[in-house]
Amino acid sequence: MKPCLTRRALTAALAGGLASCQRSEPAKFAGTSPVAVLRAKNYQQDLTETILEGIRLCGLAVKDKRILLKPNLVEFDAATAINTDVAVVAAALAAFRSLGAASVTIAEGPGHRRDTLGLADEAGYWKGIRGFEDHFVDLNRDDVSPVKNFASEKQFFLPNTALGADLIVSIPKMKTHHWAGATLSMKNFFGLVPGAVYGWPKNTLHYLGIDNSIVALNRQFRRTFAIVDGIVGMEGNGPIQGKAKSAGLLVFGQDLVAVDSTCCRIMGIDPGKIGYLQQAADLGAIDPQQIHQRGENPLALRNDFELIPEFASVRLAKGG
Repeated sequence: MKPCLTRRALTAALAGGLASCQRSEPAKFAGTSPVAVLRAKNYQQDLTETILEGIRLCGLAVKDKRILLKPNLVEFDAATAINTDVAVVAAALAAFRSLGAASVTIAEGPGHRRDTLGLADEAGYWKGIRGFEDHFVDLNRDDVSPVKNFASEKQFFLPNTALGADLIVSIPKMKTHHWAGATLSMKNFFGLVPGAVYGWPKNTLHYLGIDNSIVALNRQFRRTFAIVDGIVGMEGNGPIQGKAKSAGLLVFGQDLVAVDSTCCRIMGIDPGKIGYLQQAADLGAIDPQQIHQRGENPLALRNDFELIPEFASVRLAKGG
């Protein structure tokens, strides 16, 4: 009997094949990046003020800009914490409006569910955000335009709402991921890819390799900011079947590589051992010496997230 090639093995093989075609390792990021970590005990507190403080600490200017808020909507299970909590998205909407943004749109293209509005309803977005439908765009079914040289693709189609934004604010849930190790602000860009063109669960991205696709999307979209929902995250077999994990914080920054590296350290994960961060070394800061930590000290907030056995090797050393 021939051995069975699992989807995980196929994805890894494809990713490895694509990576081997690269001419050289990416250059190391040479700048410095501010990342703010702020405590947020629960979703009932005034998160708008917390988000405004995070924006201020990172020096982000938003006046007269067209803002796209990109939460993470995947599936719904009331017993765990899969999606970005509606309280964080509602607070971000209020914060960016108060700062004089020209427009603020909420947009998402779930990779598993075709009924995006139904999923948003289950996740509490209709009740938690007044006039939600008026603010929301389903990126899976948005009009699209081609971009060139996306990963190994000569032409790739992306939603006009995302391409036309002055600033994309990635608002993911802090979670482990059974293929990528962690899913944070950079992986959240998978929801920018239109399912109506590339299928569910965004099949083309998996064929290209998850790490490669994460980096390609972040090369395409460079005007970004992150607000990571770490108030309650997910550990173990994320991004869907893991367990809720309270971390009690929000993480902010314009450099998504630096944000994800900081989140990994808080989660007890070595960012230098996460594939997509290794590949994105020229896009932002992984080295903690290049990250200007503001607000709370992330080392003091370390709260090890449970990892599945396949990712035991990415555990951050004590004191790391």
